[in-house]
Amino acid sequence: MMTLEKFEEASELVKKVTNPTKLVYSEYLSEETGGKIYLKPENMQHTGAYKIRGAYYKISTLTEEEKAKGLITASAGNHAQGVAYAAKLFGCKATIVMPTVTPLIKVNRTKNLGADVVLYGDVYDDACNRAYDLAEEHGYTFVHPFDDLEVATGQGSIAMEIVQELPTVDYIIVPVGGGGLVAGVSTLAKMLNPKIKVIGVEPSEAASMKAALKAGEPVTLPSANTIADGTAVKRVGSLTFEYAKKNVDQILTVDDDELIGAFLDMVENHKMVVENSGLLSVAALRQLDLKGKKAVCILSGGNMDVITMASIVQHGLIQRDRIFSVSVLLPDKPGELVRVAKTIADAQGNVIKLEHNQFVSTNRNAAVELRVTMEAFGTEHKHQILEALENNGFRPKLVTTKLY
Repeated sequence: MMTLEKFEEASELVKKVTNPTKLVYSEYLSEETGGKIYLKPENMQHTGAYKIRGAYYKISTLTEEEKAKGLITASAGNHAQGVAYAAKLFGCKATIVMPTVTPLIKVNRTKNLGADVVLYGDVYDDACNRAYDLAEEHGYTFVHPFDDLEVATGQGSIAMEIVQELPTVDYIIVPVGGGGLVAGVSTLAKMLNPKIKVIGVEPSEAASMKAALKAGEPVTLPSANTIADGTAVKRVGSLTFEYAKKNVDQILTVDDDELIGAFLDMVENHKMVVENSGLLSVAALRQLDLKGKKAVCILSGGNMDVITMASIVQHGLIQRDRIFSVSVLLPDKPGELVRVAKTIADAQGNVIKLEHNQFVSTNRNAAVELRVTMEAFGTEHKHQILEALENNGFRPKLVTTKLY
């Protein structure tokens, strides 16, 4: 069982391997919600995520014989690095099975920490089944990423730190994948103060905890297709589910598009890189009435490869009308391109890409197509630019923005 005594033990033990992640007050999110919003930046841990807590505490409870056999786990990346780092500190061999779609940065960092990496399957569940097979074949000790009460106890140390730093916290908002983090945090939070509300947040396309609560037991989703790869879990843990069912007040879901906006907000307003799974807590804020309340969003991780980051930023800018494209038809004669460019410039738009197609019509004198991709300050400014083009005799047509 997860007991207060074990939580206290874990909270002291993990201090040896964790960076202090003091709460960060978010003026921007507080203004947006009407509450006082704080961030728990677990993305600033040495391994880039909270997972080191559970991995280190779990391995500390193993016997010397169990450690000597070598450790194995399955992970989309963050638990992998946690186990690899903790195993290195304890002098154990570690093998990590990761889905083939795991971001390269997570794979390389896991290898750099001394672990052997096996890439297998498309999602965590596939990798987990392979890890069990390897554990049986080689006699390795399995360290489950979430369905393990020692692991969940280690993750719960986050709640201890939150309550110690902000005793009057009203809400703790937690990303949910397999359920280890939310089980540990909610169980300890309720032990320390039953009035604290713990809200779990899942990706809409991988809402395995919500499905489990509805069914009354863990169920396996047909798929878990989301950009929040760290929480793309088709089935929550059976052990941790029982604690989550008892202690979690509500489960919310968030669409991938909302995570894109949250990433942009975090980079621009807090100068922090947080991976998509870690942003679930922030993206869900608008679904809660937090006026006059104190809420802590756990940012569970920050391991995101640069290519994914670039893609998210581009999509976020397009989503918020800060980059958009128009098509205008012009007679093929000198000076028309200049007129379009001047109209956009006078409206303070910034052209970043031009495509000139003379073959849109068989009669080039009648029309050639000009596609313009430009920057704007947002939706209102975008409409001002479109209006300026209309007023100058052009008939702009919005088209899909392609930045490549």
